[in-house]
Amino acid sequence: MRQPVINKQFIKLELSREEERVFRLIADCAYELEIRAYLVGGYVRDQLLKRASKDIDVAAVGSGINLAEMVASQIQPQPVVTVYKNFGTALLKHENFEIEFVGTRKESYQKDSRNPVVEGGTLTDDLMRRDFTINALAISLNQEDEGSLYDLFGGMEDLKKKTIRTPLDPDITFSDDPLRMMRAIRFASQLKFRIDVETFKSISKNKDRIMIISQERISEELNKILLSEKPSVGFDLLFKSGLLKLIFPEIERLYGVEQVDGKGHKDNFYHTLQVVDNVADRSNDLWLLWAALLHDIAKPDTKRFEKGHGWTFHGHEVVGARKTEAIFRKFRLPLNEKMKFVCKMVLLHLRPISLSKDEVTDSAMRRLLFDAGDDLDALMLLCESDITSKNEYKVRHYLRNFELVREKLKEVEEKDKMRNWQPPITGDLIMKTFNRPPGKEIGIIKDAVREAILEGKIANNFEEAFVFMLEKAKEIGWHL
Repeated sequence: MRQPVINKQFIKLELSREEERVFRLIADCAYELEIRAYLVGGYVRDQLLKRASKDIDVAAVGSGINLAEMVASQIQPQPVVTVYKNFGTALLKHENFEIEFVGTRKESYQKDSRNPVVEGGTLTDDLMRRDFTINALAISLNQEDEGSLYDLFGGMEDLKKKTIRTPLDPDITFSDDPLRMMRAIRFASQLKFRIDVETFKSISKNKDRIMIISQERISEELNKILLSEKPSVGFDLLFKSGLLKLIFPEIERLYGVEQVDGKGHKDNFYHTLQVVDNVADRSNDLWLLWAALLHDIAKPDTKRFEKGHGWTFHGHEVVGARKTEAIFRKFRLPLNEKMKFVCKMVLLHLRPISLSKDEVTDSAMRRLLFDAGDDLDALMLLCESDITSKNEYKVRHYLRNFELVREKLKEVEEKDKMRNWQPPITGDLIMKTFNRPPGKEIGIIKDAVREAILEGKIANNFEEAFVFMLEKAKEIGWHL
């Protein structure tokens, strides 16, 4: 076990006026309560890295809850203090900050749980229990050594070297709380740091412990990796550590190239990571990033080798949309419009590509406008991001074709007004016109009117649609 060595140095933080006022108030209240208070954890790390942070962690050598309640009592209007007695923590929101107060403590863990047994401890005990050296830094808010930084495990040096390392034996750190393995990878992805060699070996060694972590906590870390500047870094580390196969086997299955008769397909795992990075370069929409991650998710299920043709993945977009819903349920992701958006993106991601290759009819454009609706721009961004060829000529060619598709879509939209279009003939109108109850014939007539407009057989207006409805009704023996 690495032994802590107290390294104390003065740090001058660049604080806003709001931060100065908040920290002065905390320091004054700690003095009144005769306890010591320190800034700790991610806020200190982000300050030293010059990264903005609105989440402030305060460790009190004493009761963090009492300190939070006294701080809140000095603020007008008085903020609500949310107390978590089981964990000895309290949260209050003030200005634009969320401030969490905790009493310094020791932690011990049972083998089958990541919930610690907690008891009071010193500042050293508190820093020892933290996940990584860069998060085990403390800055004093106390009069006698205000601004002093306590660095017991070489966290400042690791910040300079851009290294993720555990304060204690990594096997203990990761076995105690297996979520820390994903947090190590997430920090590497977010901060563009590398994971210390021994620390990474320990992640691989202890990877099976991740199975005691809830799906909600895993998806929270996956979301943060997806929102990092280059998400592929995190997913590649998950893959190389062996964690990905355990938590997300559907993605891990994309890895590898199969050869038949000298013909191989591309590695769909690394292709997917490149697509995710391409989207991340242009958007911070979490759900579009999920769509990029899942767009080829069904390729392993639909992979076939056809003699004289090569590898095919027919229907992978349809199967992928169904798998997407199952993945959202598995990870406890929102089963609402967010999921429907991702499913739609996966289902439609080939459509603009096919339109870019051929001379296409207005009806094909109308169908895409109808199916994509307000999500058309997101779909086009995904499709453009799906171009990962190393052949610059091919990339330029596809992008130029996509630009032509965009122009054609704009022309058709201006002419036909198909985006978010609803057919002018409704089921209720058909039932009322012919005095008929609900039934399959109603749907047949309604679908026929919609298809006629999409195909351009009739204009997109009520008059022509009504006449066409009467004609279709006659075909099935209905009369006014």
